[in-house]
Amino acid sequence: KSGLDPGGAWHAWGMACLKAGNLTSAREKFNRCLKPPMDLNQLNHGSRLVQDVIQYLESTVKPVLITDDDYFATLRELEATLRTRSLSLEVMCEGKIQHNSYYQECLFYLHSYGTNLAIISFYMRHDCMREALLHLLNKESPSEVFIEGIFIPSYESGKLHMLENLLETIDPGLESWGVYLIAACKYLQRKNYYHILYELQQFMKDHVRAAMTCIRFFTHGAKSYTELGGKQMWLLKIKDHLKVYLQEVSRSSGRKKMAFTFRKKLSATDVSRHINTVDLQMEVTKFLHQCESSGASQMTESSLPTLFGNNNMKMDVACKVILEGKNIEEGFGIAFRVLQDFQLEATEVYSRVAKQLVKQQKYSEIQQLLKCVNESGVAAKNDGDNIILNCLNEFKNIPAEDLDNLIQEMDSDENKIQAYLLCNKLRSAYLVSVRQERARAVQLVQRVRQLADSSGDHVVTAICAQWL
Repeated sequence: KSGLDPGGAWHAWGMACLKAGNLTSAREKFNRCLKPPMDLNQLNHGSRLVQDVIQYLESTVKPVLITDDDYFATLRELEATLRTRSLSLEVMCEGKIQHNSYYQECLFYLHSYGTNLAIISFYMRHDCMREALLHLLNKESPSEVFIEGIFIPSYESGKLHMLENLLETIDPGLESWGVYLIAACKYLQRKNYYHILYELQQFMKDHVRAAMTCIRFFTHGAKSYTELGGKQMWLLKIKDHLKVYLQEVSRSSGRKKMAFTFRKKLSATDVSRHINTVDLQMEVTKFLHQCESSGASQMTESSLPTLFGNNNMKMDVACKVILEGKNIEEGFGIAFRVLQDFQLEATEVYSRVAKQLVKQQKYSEIQQLLKCVNESGVAAKNDGDNIILNCLNEFKNIPAEDLDNLIQEMDSDENKIQAYLLCNKLRSAYLVSVRQERARAVQLVQRVRQLADSSGDHVVTAICAQWL
């Protein structure tokens, strides 16, 4: 008459029927106020009203295990025991509550009015993981339901191995679980749970991704190559994963094409290239670990470069290897292989090294670097000259004698003139200019005179004018 929503009254009446043990009547009353969710895959446990019903039913069927001490139980405890037993409760050896009218009643309400997540969570609460997994597959629920309802409760309660065993039992090839397993891996990566991630990837036989996780274990948090020296076991594990992957690929190529839909794929060429990278990283690690141990290491960096980074980081590794040996020659061989294997810009690396040597005032080692570059067999004609020109930006710090020695090392007269002009050594630039072919010499001397004019060097201006 008053036009109020009768839902609350029906719900209260239904709850009263439940408490009185009249399950059939309760269903009838709840049918008038409970509605199924619009989206069965929404990430919640359904309406508050449904949750109240389930909560009450679950609290009613708590198992009571009888011991000898029950003879001395209080009257109230004895009544509770009798009342619970009258519900024909049967406690399975696995701890599952089965064949119980209240248990079945929970499932009725969940299937009629609950979400898939609510049904799966109910199964998980009652140690029915297999039923939870089968429901997930049957309803083709999205991966978020798997993560929320099955995966997180499994690893939080230490049952990840049980989950893995069940996944394999239901589908030995794991293909049905591919989407869910990849989603679990992404979730673990977001949470930075890399040890659980690595365990899961090994279970999935996803060897390429497992190798990538090992790279993370090797590089993460290391502040020195001494630390990396102690983590070399991860490099061996990377190689093991990649080799097993190669074996599996070669085995499957002989037979019918195997469906590795969710496992990361790489070509055999790429895998071999990655194995070479690991081998080279092992060599770099041993060398730099040795340098740090002997106290030869001088470079300090905020982030530690490895060959698993981008090209810029690989160039940092090459520089580090050249600079941290007892002399330039000691580390040059390894650095040269890094440059060749990754097709890096060699001149840029050598120029970085030369600039670093200028900062360290090791001018004689720049000459040793030039010697190594020339003897490498792949240096272009002007590489040595370009290295010197690149480090002349720091010329103010280079003593005059060392500066002259470096410029004298240059092959091309044109580059020598450019270097003298850069360093404002105009008289030296004039002396080299006049030795050139006449037409070119005129151009060069005119340029020297212009610079001498603008810098107020009257002596050089006069010499140039006289020659011209």
